[in-house]
Amino acid sequence: MSGTLTGAGLRVLHLGKFYPPASGGIESHVQTLARAQAAQGARVEVLCANHSRDSGNTSHEFHGKSPTLEEWDGLVRVVRLGRRASVARMDVLPELPGTLRRMLAQGVDVVHLHAPNPTMLLALDMMPRLPAVFVTHHSDVIRQKVAGALFRPLELLLYTRALRIFSDSEAYIEGSSLLKLFRSKVRALPLGIDVEPYLRPSAEVLAAEARWRQDFAGTPLWLMVGRLVYYKGLFTALEALAKAPGRLVVVGVGPLEAEGRARAKALGVESRVTWAGYLPPASLMGAYRAATALWFPSNARSEAYGLSQAEAMASGLPVLNTAIPHSGVAWVSRHEETGLTVPVGDADALARAARRLVEEPGLAERLGRGARERAEAELRHDVMATRSLKLYAEALGRPVPEMTEAPSEVPALTGTGRA
Repeated sequence: MSGTLTGAGLRVLHLGKFYPPASGGIESHVQTLARAQAAQGARVEVLCANHSRDSGNTSHEFHGKSPTLEEWDGLVRVVRLGRRASVARMDVLPELPGTLRRMLAQGVDVVHLHAPNPTMLLALDMMPRLPAVFVTHHSDVIRQKVAGALFRPLELLLYTRALRIFSDSEAYIEGSSLLKLFRSKVRALPLGIDVEPYLRPSAEVLAAEARWRQDFAGTPLWLMVGRLVYYKGLFTALEALAKAPGRLVVVGVGPLEAEGRARAKALGVESRVTWAGYLPPASLMGAYRAATALWFPSNARSEAYGLSQAEAMASGLPVLNTAIPHSGVAWVSRHEETGLTVPVGDADALARAARRLVEEPGLAERLGRGARERAEAELRHDVMATRSLKLYAEALGRPVPEMTEAPSEVPALTGTGRA
């Protein structure tokens, strides 16, 4: 973006757990931030685990062996380390120490860790010397109490070394005992998405929207998007559906799917639930455009933000979310402005909010307009990238130069390049 602050010449290494096509909010965020920083002139690399033997596989539920791959994602160099095994949710990556040392030796200004990420954090802890370290603390360890307690000393060691720690939202900071220990160097860096494909949909997206509308004509269409894990509030959604009209399309996979199907049957809503699994991007974008609202009934601070809210909002779709204490969820989509916010775990309140969208004339349209406007103004990927580069510069004590022209594309090195 000509005329905006950029990271020209800044060398940034992101450490993620996985990277798309692996699905997941943090995975998507790392890709979006890396691409947007590179577009503003930074030299950006990503180091992560290879989530699968199959380069097209979207799920990171696979825990077996995988090969090492190196590729270019547009302007971003991505190194996916081969995994030997996964033990207690930690990936065993034999090549990690050596690869990390070599990448650092090539010259890095900023090491940016995305946490929780025990494997990468431990690797950084073991490095005697590091460039400036920045950490995005996406979530506390909420449910795994024992693992969290054992992991805390390792977190403390790296967070003490970090120059800055980013939180997805201001709201999350005061509810995190870890972040409050380092409050003087914590800054909010709200997540963003590339809103352009949502604001100006492709012909493929419009065709997908038409199919969704045709398949579910005459009934409200509710979406849930995300991994089927405990904090997503799947069971609350199913209970709410029993008290609201319409059909619920559940987009995502995860360990609670079988229990969710059983619960839907017990509640008598089995025929009104579509288990869509993973959807390709165009199909998901079409669903956002065809739906009545996104249901986002998450129930714990493990849900710190909720990028699918931003995707829905950019599509002009109202969001029904929950008021999780000390989480950024209700900051992303605001009550009565871009959607409706209900108490955590309250299926009756979620059902009432859904009925309001159907019964109150003009409400869904007003909230949808507000959602699109907020996404375009505050939740853009380029806004996020500029903020991140300014925060780097402030901490490093250096100015961020301006870019005079767009950087040229980098050719594929090895593996499969993806635009």
